[in-house]
Amino acid sequence: MEDVNQLIAQRLQKLQKLYQMNVNPYPYKFERTHTTKQVKEHFSELEGKHVQVAGRLMANRLMGKAAFCDVQDMHGRVQVFIKKDEIGEEAFEIYKLLDIGDIVGAAGPLFKTRTGEISVLVKEFVVLCKSVRPIPVAKEKEEDGSRVVYDPFSDKELRYRQRYVDLIVNPEVKEVFIKRSRIITAMREFLNERGYLEVETPILQPIYGGASARPFVTDLNALKMRLYLRIANELYLKRLVAGGFEGVYEFAKDFRNEGMDRFHNPEFTQMELYVAYQDYHWMMELTEEMISSVAQKVLGTMKISYQGQEIDLTPPWRRLPLFEGIQQYTGMDISTLNDEEMEAAADQLKITVEEGWGRGKIIDEIFGEYVEKHLIQPTFITDHPVELSPLAKKHREKPGLVERFEPVIAGKEIGNAFSELNDPADQRLRFEEQMRLRARGDEEAQVLDDDFLRALEYGMPPTAGLGIGIDRLTMLLTDQPSIRDVLFFPMMRPE
Repeated sequence: MEDVNQLIAQRLQKLQKLYQMNVNPYPYKFERTHTTKQVKEHFSELEGKHVQVAGRLMANRLMGKAAFCDVQDMHGRVQVFIKKDEIGEEAFEIYKLLDIGDIVGAAGPLFKTRTGEISVLVKEFVVLCKSVRPIPVAKEKEEDGSRVVYDPFSDKELRYRQRYVDLIVNPEVKEVFIKRSRIITAMREFLNERGYLEVETPILQPIYGGASARPFVTDLNALKMRLYLRIANELYLKRLVAGGFEGVYEFAKDFRNEGMDRFHNPEFTQMELYVAYQDYHWMMELTEEMISSVAQKVLGTMKISYQGQEIDLTPPWRRLPLFEGIQQYTGMDISTLNDEEMEAAADQLKITVEEGWGRGKIIDEIFGEYVEKHLIQPTFITDHPVELSPLAKKHREKPGLVERFEPVIAGKEIGNAFSELNDPADQRLRFEEQMRLRARGDEEAQVLDDDFLRALEYGMPPTAGLGIGIDRLTMLLTDQPSIRDVLFFPMMRPE
């Protein structure tokens, strides 16, 4: 196989020849009349009529004084048929300087070949962009009437690093991202129809809060102050509820300086919603209705398959209190254990307790290790311990717990929700306890936010809050195994 640098050199030579022939290989525009999808779907109306298509050359079969080429745009491919007698000798010489990966425009009547292939008989073609770097084109052949691909561009790391090449060579990848966009649109329409207002809150924050995570740190030179990339937008959205907005939501880019795996990327997208005068029972019903309706709108069904598991998103979803779930899958009732007893239980369950962990963190680890993976069908895990939930209202009936739920599907939580804590004195005590955990070494414990407490002191109505991880929801609804498969440009180690 030729060295890539040699191939680039050959393409650069062809580029110079185009300039010598007074051909601009990088023109400003092209009047496309139809996409590849449109010429195929409307062939009966367009047969014999002049069309102008544009896209990237993905196959080029030169046969003497004629050639068949495949032109690929965002929607698919169409064949174009080039004959020297139709376009003239000079244009045919220009055509012979083209390579796989070049972007062209082709114009002419639409017809079907003897084999039934919809094609454009080219009367005129235009070089729109000369590609100077060869794309890794997979070998293809027909077997039993089907297209079989050999040597595909399949190296996962390379595909993530060079998503632009991935999208060219593996066009089916586009469908994942088209569905991602439709998921967000469907969720936005669901919320807008109910009268909730989409808002924007700061990404750069003087105090980070709303979640338990380590932040990214930066500096604002103009004011000589330390700032943080937000880890959540919760506290700002609740400020707006205190200010009189009764239903607000935001699709937010959040940033957490934590580990990376197939469910975690340092930069991720959340939708957070806060509705005044409601509680977590009401929010559970809205959550199952929203996610199931999004699936129906985007996929046409509430019954999906994820990594070989059949999942039914049809409401109502199962409700399972957290401690009941732990007892079910470990055989242990840990609901009344104190800190020392909890560490002993963790040791018995082979959970390594790190320095600075409190009772709540240990409970969370036990749940993650022993329970979560078993919850394939949609399940609301409810009623978490107060130590785990510094921003949630105390349970109205169960001492030591809060009114919180996490929706778990296919063995992974995709969101978090509370009856929001609006008692400023209780909230201050919770923040102070978090600060004590920080002093003991828990770097993810939350920080005390005096301005947020001041907002609560002015008064915030009873409120239900919800956060949904858009990346994980997209993984679920597009059947993708890793968060990197649903992010155009995931975080990667340096090359």
